[in-house]
Amino acid sequence: MEKAASDADPSRQRNGFVGALYGEFTDTLDDGVRYSVSLTESALTIQKISALPGRTKVVFNLSDCVGCRARRGPDSADVGAYFTAYFYPFKRRWMSAGMTRQRVEQCFRVALVQDPLVNLQEAERWARAIRDASVLQAPRRDGVVYTELQRPCRTMILVNPHSGRGQALQLFTGHIQGMLTEASVPYTLVITEHQNHARELVKKADLSQWDALVIMSGDGLLYEVINGLMEREDWQEAIQTPLGILPGGSGNALAASVHHYSQSPPAWNEELLLSCGFMLCKGLVCSLDLVSIHLASRQRLFSFLSLAWGFVADVDIESEKYRHVGAIRFLMGTLVRLASLRVYQGRLAYLPAKDATKKGKASTKVNCSNTTQQGSLCSSLSCSLVPNTSPKQSQKCTNLNSNTITNSSNQAATKKRPEVQSDAGTEALVDSLLPGLDQPIPEGWTVVKEQDFVLVLAVYQSHLAEDLWAAPSAMGNDGLIHLIYVTAGISRPALLRLFLAMEKGTHLECGCPHLVYQKVRALRLEPISAQGMITVDGEMVEYGPVQAQIHPGLARLISG
Repeated sequence: MEKAASDADPSRQRNGFVGALYGEFTDTLDDGVRYSVSLTESALTIQKISALPGRTKVVFNLSDCVGCRARRGPDSADVGAYFTAYFYPFKRRWMSAGMTRQRVEQCFRVALVQDPLVNLQEAERWARAIRDASVLQAPRRDGVVYTELQRPCRTMILVNPHSGRGQALQLFTGHIQGMLTEASVPYTLVITEHQNHARELVKKADLSQWDALVIMSGDGLLYEVINGLMEREDWQEAIQTPLGILPGGSGNALAASVHHYSQSPPAWNEELLLSCGFMLCKGLVCSLDLVSIHLASRQRLFSFLSLAWGFVADVDIESEKYRHVGAIRFLMGTLVRLASLRVYQGRLAYLPAKDATKKGKASTKVNCSNTTQQGSLCSSLSCSLVPNTSPKQSQKCTNLNSNTITNSSNQAATKKRPEVQSDAGTEALVDSLLPGLDQPIPEGWTVVKEQDFVLVLAVYQSHLAEDLWAAPSAMGNDGLIHLIYVTAGISRPALLRLFLAMEKGTHLECGCPHLVYQKVRALRLEPISAQGMITVDGEMVEYGPVQAQIHPGLARLISG
């Protein structure tokens, strides 16, 4: 029986901050079961009140909490109010080994008095306190500088319904939609209708209406969004819009990389989706490197993931016919391509990163003025300009809170302002390490002698797919291009072993004499073979000479 409003309720007297917020509430299904609940800055502790000794106590870390909501009772006869906290802690899998995030809901009934409004106010007070405390307890990595998404975060979510096995929309409604509701994240869902729809949309959108752009697809849709942002006149401000990734495609390389950076146990499929959804709800943002890529036609692209030629590009494009089977399409494509292994003749040059550790077979460093075997490989200290720009100077991201969080005693170096060049009232990002394709290679570059290659892969994230750990040391904002190439002469079994080892990230330690790995800042690739494929972020681009340069921290990524 509920107490009258005038009654002196002992639990109500205890509900307040005395070092921690404390209260006693009933079970949502049985009023006879009561719990003592205490909230500190880092945890929510729940203990069943019982006359028996050894009462069970459960502690939930607020770093695992995405939100808390208060509501009235289900009918007018119920004077109580309710608050529900939503957690995604790591728990053991049901059917296999290892840990993964799993949803846990804790709901309590507040019935301090007979006045429903008073009870609702108390429930809202608890919900607000839990939300505020959980925001401060988002999981953070040492040495990483974070900013926080504005709250409430107005989010545009772009979904490609045809990505992967065509289940992206179902995955969103089944796994992410409820999580966003729990975290009180307002969003607008946009279903893409054709190729480059997202690119055209963000190029023209009023970004002041959005605090984040989130992609629910494979990596191709994010490639569209980034290039659409960089094609805007206000690109300097637009590219600072925080970007989020939710895996809904076949490869899901960036999603796998972001999960890896969060130092969480390995996850795949729906578990990976849940992990990325959790990071979106926690709302931490860090920097993301982009790579500027120039093609022979003078087209300029921006890439967040990879540049590939040879075996990797062939598998990526030729396995499209197996898209309906999901991520296993890459395995099928690999086996098909191994059966008829191709080699490609070409030239390669790169600018090594200073103080970078080299692995694999050594390359030959040359002075351009003393070599005659470099062909048309080239570089210069001049810039290549983007013809589309208009002058917005502000580098402050209006979508982010002004506070910057560094989870380290050593403050990270301040990100350098992107180098731009003005021309006739417009501004363009400068590629100071790259030349036109007809310029000689500057000193300090390394030229790989003209030869036959099985593959050339430049990657700037840790993963190339959910199960391909291509660059184990990559961090997504380390300012490096991780260059991997395999020369002709490798046997089919040896190449297969390399890719099997890549699933565990051990391929660079196998001692293969045909494998070379370098950390670089820029590179130039010139295919000589008349036929072949080049991909950027998994998308096929013009075949021919190509060059690339890293731009550290140019974009912003919702991460952990």
